[in-house]
Amino acid sequence: MPRPVIALLTDFGLCDHYAGTLKGVILGICPDVTLVDISHDVPPHDVLAGALELTASYRYFPAGTIFLVVVDPGVGSARRGIAAEAGEYRFVGPDNGVLGPVLDEHLPKRVVELSDRRYARPTISRTFEGRDRFAPAAAWLAKGTDVGALGRPAGAIQRLEIPRPEIDANRVVGQVLRVDRFGNLVTNIDRRTFERLADRTLDIRIGTHPVSKVVSTYADIAPGEVCALFGSTDHLEIAASGASAASLLGVGRGTQVHVSGRA
Repeated sequence: MPRPVIALLTDFGLCDHYAGTLKGVILGICPDVTLVDISHDVPPHDVLAGALELTASYRYFPAGTIFLVVVDPGVGSARRGIAAEAGEYRFVGPDNGVLGPVLDEHLPKRVVELSDRRYARPTISRTFEGRDRFAPAAAWLAKGTDVGALGRPAGAIQRLEIPRPEIDANRVVGQVLRVDRFGNLVTNIDRRTFERLADRTLDIRIGTHPVSKVVSTYADIAPGEVCALFGSTDHLEIAASGASAASLLGVGRGTQVHVSGRA
């Protein structure tokens, strides 16, 4: 039997004890688990950023992986904790939309509330449910517990409103959804949408800044030059070779990106 895998994605950072404490709780329940950090640097309380990081990464993990996602500005409130089984994976996190996009990609087989206290710590902190509710649930799943044992069926869950590009015959108007560590501006325009205009001469603009080139890789442009390309998630990015496009252009998440085609 392969070792179970739990992949962690949080906004906890690494300067406090929070991320390490999650791992300690998990190992106390399932010592044979393999723990993988997707990231602990999701911007604090940024549910959309957490959802996008999960969607970008989950498909590259082995079948059976459990994803523990804790980006939870509503900690201690009436929002629920949930566990879901979808595709070849299982997911544990708050019911605040952070799991919504990945569950839109794979119709979940089951979604339950984390309502059975046997699979939580005896005392649940109102400020650290990641430690006391979510981490134990993920660990029990890794230990072989069925998703259905964790609680009652959840019914409808929260979804996020993720902006979609506006499309007409001659243009696409999208926007920057996230800025990665390198300052690349990742948009909501996927390759298929972009290629609707591929047989025309294209004008690309981000905010008020024209983008002169569409290239295949960062090495195709001069240092500091700004370009457009398709990154690893197959979405259009505005990037700069060896520099932060976000800093060079002074733009960030929410900035509009216009792609216009002319004969």
